[in-house]
Amino acid sequence: MNIVIVSDIDDLHWRGGSGNADLVLALGDMSDQVIVEVAQAYGCANVFAVKGNHDMPTAFPKPIHDLHMKVQEYGGLVFGGFNGSWKYKPRGHFLYEQQEAEALLSGLPPVDILISHNSPRGIHDRDDSIHAGFDALNAYIGRASPRFVFHGHQHVNQETHVGNTRVIGVYGHRLIEI
Repeated sequence: MNIVIVSDIDDLHWRGGSGNADLVLALGDMSDQVIVEVAQAYGCANVFAVKGNHDMPTAFPKPIHDLHMKVQEYGGLVFGGFNGSWKYKPRGHFLYEQQEAEALLSGLPPVDILISHNSPRGIHDRDDSIHAGFDALNAYIGRASPRFVFHGHQHVNQETHVGNTRVIGVYGHRLIEI
């Protein structure tokens, strides 16, 4: 399965090329229009997404499927998702205290691939007060052992193994074959 993963794109239109993909995964902090254009550029009718801390609280347009706290099967794999980042400022959309994230993620069943805007705590964190991960994602990895966790927010293209889980940070876009 070929997957295009996109995250944290400030442009109002897709400028990242084209190709063939089975699935688009959108990790937040980009316009819905860009996500739709990525799907069109890769001839892909299947799009799973979560919102980032800079996104508006509006519903995704078709063909984008919102995966926040949901599970969806595709191609023999189970996908799940989690929006937002930790609450680093008093107001905004998709901001969670560490305890709120823990309560929410404790109810998410095991998946093969988890998409999240934020990273697990201590994995790909940046040295500032904004780009720290969720402790709850570490707990989820320990409990559910997903094959992959794809995240944005940290503005890194980096991969780390946590047990049997590959945690992959995406900034911009990445093609991956599973």
